[in-house]
Amino acid sequence: MTSARASIGNTRNPETHAAILDAAEALLAEHGYAGVSMEAVARRAGAGKPTLYRWWPSKAALLMEVYERQKSLALAELEPGACAQDDLTEFVTSMIRFWRETPAGQAFRSIVAEAQAEPAALRLLRDEMLARGRANAAAIIHRAAETGEIAPHPDAEAMMDMIFGAAWYRLLTHRLRGTAEEMPRIVAAAFAAARPGGPLALPG
Repeated sequence: MTSARASIGNTRNPETHAAILDAAEALLAEHGYAGVSMEAVARRAGAGKPTLYRWWPSKAALLMEVYERQKSLALAELEPGACAQDDLTEFVTSMIRFWRETPAGQAFRSIVAEAQAEPAALRLLRDEMLARGRANAAAIIHRAAETGEIAPHPDAEAMMDMIFGAAWYRLLTHRLRGTAEEMPRIVAAAFAAARPGGPLALPG
């Protein structure tokens, strides 16, 4: 049996931290969300179970970090182009492909469901994970305003609600197949609404 790796209280030892994420990722790929437990992750990583619970309050919180790590790698190759609308379309469709085609993406629906009953996991989901995604999208929208693709003062929050609301609706109702192909039309509608004179173009 692998001896337990060292940890120092709430300070995350980088080697142990990486081993735990690797173990959780491997178990997720092998067994799916339901087949992952904190006990199994600790055993696979050679870490103490108390260490996992000091660093992550629940399985959902741990797998959120696995999800974020995999998603960051999947989206790392996206580069800004000449057209902000195209960039936001590619960002959203890449996210949908990630949901559809990777173990962490496929588990995300279960992570969201479990977070509804776990206040700490819900705060992590809402205030960190979703906030980062919206910040990335907002940066693209503001660039579109600066370059004249849309009005100078767009309602960026409403635009993101239109785009991400459509994506999340399909995620949570098991309708991801074909969604990536639908998103260019939805992003185009949000951009059209934010052009001068449109309902999402705010007064200066």
